[in-house]
Amino acid sequence: MFFLKVNGNNVECESDKKLIDFLRDDLRITSVKNGCGSGICGTCTVLANGKKIKSCVLKLSQLNNAEVVTVEGLTQREKDVYAYSFAQCGAVQCGFCIPGMVISAKSLLDKNLAPTVPEIKKAINGNLCRCTGYIKIEKAIMMAAEFFREQKQLPEPQQEAFLNTAFQRVDAYQKVLGEGKFADDVVLPGMAYAKALRSAYPRAVVNKIDTTEALKHKSCIKILKAGDVPNNKIGHIVQDWDVMIAEGDTTRYIGDALALVVAGTKEALDEIIGLINVDYTVLEPVISPQDALRAEAPLIHSTGNIMSKEHLKRGDVPGALKESKYVITKKYHTPFNDHAFMEPECAIAMPEGEDGLLLYTGGQSVYDEQREISNMLRISPEKVHCHSMLVGGGFGGKEDMSVQHHAALAAWYTKRPVKVKFSRQESLDYHTKRHAMDMEFTLACDENGIFTAMRAFIIADTGAYASLGGPVLQRACTHAGGPYNYQNIDILGMSVYTNNVVSGAYRGFGVTQSCFAIENNINLLAEKVGISAWEIRWRNAIKPGQVLPNGQIADENCAMRECLEAVREIYEKNPYAGIACAFKNSGTGVGLKDIGRCILSVEKGSVHIRTSAACMGQGIATMCTQMVYQTAGIAPSLLIHEAPDTIRTPNSGTSTASRQTVVTGEAVHRAAEKLKIALEGKTLDDLEGKSFYGEFSAKTDPMGSPKPFPVSHVSYSYAAQVMVIDDGGKLQQVEAAYDVGTPVNVPSVEGQIEGGIVMGLGFALTEDFVVEDGYPKMNMAALNLMRATAVPPIDVKLVQAKGKKSPYAYGAKGVGELCLIPTSPACSHAYYRFDKKFRTSLPLRQTYYKK
Repeated sequence: MFFLKVNGNNVECESDKKLIDFLRDDLRITSVKNGCGSGICGTCTVLANGKKIKSCVLKLSQLNNAEVVTVEGLTQREKDVYAYSFAQCGAVQCGFCIPGMVISAKSLLDKNLAPTVPEIKKAINGNLCRCTGYIKIEKAIMMAAEFFREQKQLPEPQQEAFLNTAFQRVDAYQKVLGEGKFADDVVLPGMAYAKALRSAYPRAVVNKIDTTEALKHKSCIKILKAGDVPNNKIGHIVQDWDVMIAEGDTTRYIGDALALVVAGTKEALDEIIGLINVDYTVLEPVISPQDALRAEAPLIHSTGNIMSKEHLKRGDVPGALKESKYVITKKYHTPFNDHAFMEPECAIAMPEGEDGLLLYTGGQSVYDEQREISNMLRISPEKVHCHSMLVGGGFGGKEDMSVQHHAALAAWYTKRPVKVKFSRQESLDYHTKRHAMDMEFTLACDENGIFTAMRAFIIADTGAYASLGGPVLQRACTHAGGPYNYQNIDILGMSVYTNNVVSGAYRGFGVTQSCFAIENNINLLAEKVGISAWEIRWRNAIKPGQVLPNGQIADENCAMRECLEAVREIYEKNPYAGIACAFKNSGTGVGLKDIGRCILSVEKGSVHIRTSAACMGQGIATMCTQMVYQTAGIAPSLLIHEAPDTIRTPNSGTSTASRQTVVTGEAVHRAAEKLKIALEGKTLDDLEGKSFYGEFSAKTDPMGSPKPFPVSHVSYSYAAQVMVIDDGGKLQQVEAAYDVGTPVNVPSVEGQIEGGIVMGLGFALTEDFVVEDGYPKMNMAALNLMRATAVPPIDVKLVQAKGKKSPYAYGAKGVGELCLIPTSPACSHAYYRFDKKFRTSLPLRQTYYKK
């Protein structure tokens, strides 16, 4: 028997287990999150006898008679101060890491109420955050220290929520205090657990799957195989992904599921899977796009190894290159990259009604989940009810089915609730990655440095399945010319199937890769012309009314040059400063359906904001709240934002392509306009039971449109970043200027940018997702995610054009993806100026961060 005092209560446990399992499973203290299970991420941080520990690595036998404190055990004063400070400073995004951050803050402030920034960084260095970039968290801890030190009273709740202000996030308090529920926090009566047996080889014929011994296990409820799946092919856009590989078929990557085990306890899953015997005929895997394109290469799919192809052509590239004064051609490579969101994938499915299913999920669109699961089970979509819990980060990595379809399949057959959850290692091995790309870019200019033409070849490794590989390739191509004014372009892109991990959506969506190439070429051209890297960008930067390389006319709200002006001084006064520019679309665009929807319903004196737009931390609920307040003036306390739900909330599309602020924001604005009119001379009580619907459809032109000036996207955001390194090659400062139109919520915009820049720094300097012969060779520690002590000061400048604002969502434009796109080329340029080594691949080698 083991004894502890948890949050002031005496508790005991007969079996020796990890503290996190005792807290979560036995005591139902769910603020303690399991992000990695290996002591790396810090989401499970608690206090034991006043010292912070990682509860995922210590067992009860190591803590017998200890006093344990989680955020649930804070005093009311502590809860109030931490919740207010984190909310006020914009320190909360997805929220998965925040309770652990608060405990680390408490461990510091209990001893030191006047901490310095380096002391705060050190205190939270064991806690990873993938959203915020740490800076806002550090400010929140500093603010909390001031409240405690000076015994200050907390201000009254905010009564106004205008756009372009520091309105507190509406979900901040529940996330800080661990009260908000993620999918893994849900426990249902009679719940079973499921896990898939995955392929041992990237490419092998599955001759026989023998489950005889596994079925004898006392905890085994059912084992499902491909023959049990009504429709075994699903996929986000292309239906090419096997739910499970059937006997006689060939695996395509090590994440392929062969059998789905359902058990009464989660502890029994691995035991049962270990009893399944699989007979394989192992085949040589196709491990690169170049191998896949060989004439003798085996077909990974019957449709061929080229998953998609794009060709953008404008003007006379051969003629322009021939007439140009300077021409640069270079080859570049960017690697696979893991999203590393703090919350591993988890879903729960259960029967609902006579023949339906209810799913508790944490993805980027409940309607995508509904569509794919109903397609898999061959039932009407209305029979699949999907409800989103909080989402602990996404960045594109939660667009595809990972665990949702398996939970649904298991519940469909067992007629009981079933939970499927990835371990961190399973998440790393199986979910989608950023596309590795090989690129050859040619850029030319005249004697004055004015760009004349560019040619690009882009080959993307989409891995075993299509996922979002088609649209990612499109964005890489449509943005490859950069935010500049020239029209002679010839861009050929191919996304190629291999037996590697699947590549899909990832923040930046292909533009991160092509931006790295074009911006590096620009630096070499500047040298040939004899002008600075800042000057060549200034001479070519797109202005309102000019034409982008993709043929679209820049709107009056384009502020690319203003971004460059804002960073000129810091660039010119630092010898080791690197600069890069970027632009990124808001909205799906390229002629595809792109619709935002919202219902505002008056219920019991409050207004319910109902939209399925998923929040992975970017602040959808807060954006909607501010849109309603700005339009109709309804107090924030009377506004209730509902979680995405396929019964309650209308389909507002996937949270992707930096689209929700513009597309759903405008839909909310339109619904609020109707509510405002209805309220004239009336009160909310008079409108009880009434609903107001808003919809916005972003109209664009398809790829390859014959129009002279096609509209690829309804709006673009622009950015310029300067990266400064010191004499030792260490990051010293980042200054970034962003045109995101009207900022909806200033701390949220800044936090998105800071977090994106830190993610971009990791992509540029420290992270490398190694795949050898089709096998991922990574664990959580090896990802080398940036921690608080490695992050330099980041100065964010928000600029706007002097012309008209975008006509949608009060002029707001997207920022979620743009924020990290220019970071890697800015880093590359800084190190080039530092040591004159021109680096053409990521992560950058021979730097302070990667020897």
